[in-house]
Amino acid sequence: MITHHQKLKDVKRNWHLIDAGGNILGRMATEVSTLLTGKRKVDYSPHLDNGDYVVVVNAKDVKLTGLKMQNKVYRRHSGYPGGLKEVSFQEQLKKDPRKIILHAVSGMLAGNRLKDKRLKRLKVFSGSEHPYSDKFTSKN
Repeated sequence: MITHHQKLKDVKRNWHLIDAGGNILGRMATEVSTLLTGKRKVDYSPHLDNGDYVVVVNAKDVKLTGLKMQNKVYRRHSGYPGGLKEVSFQEQLKKDPRKIILHAVSGMLAGNRLKDKRLKRLKVFSGSEHPYSDKFTSKN
């Protein structure tokens, strides 16, 4: 028996459309991260980037469960004294809802060399219009 290892030139990438409107953020982010890594493909290899392209629309309509809508806070630090910045979920939803989904999906991807390449294949739009409508082979 010979084990088949896929080559990067043999990777076939599909396009998937996911509507975030009314979906729970965490459950949708796990679905997106699975599609980006290619774990559902038969020829999945953890060392090879063989995931698909994912387009997420209606990011402004994403939902959270429980009291997270009021209590969730995004924090970052500049590295300087007093450099802690906090943005609530409500403020981030008004300012740029695309960053909410990017942050959630980024946290669910493995922190290795392939993470940035996988995130580049994620396209997030706050509305329903997007320029990739001609590329889809399957719709979720």
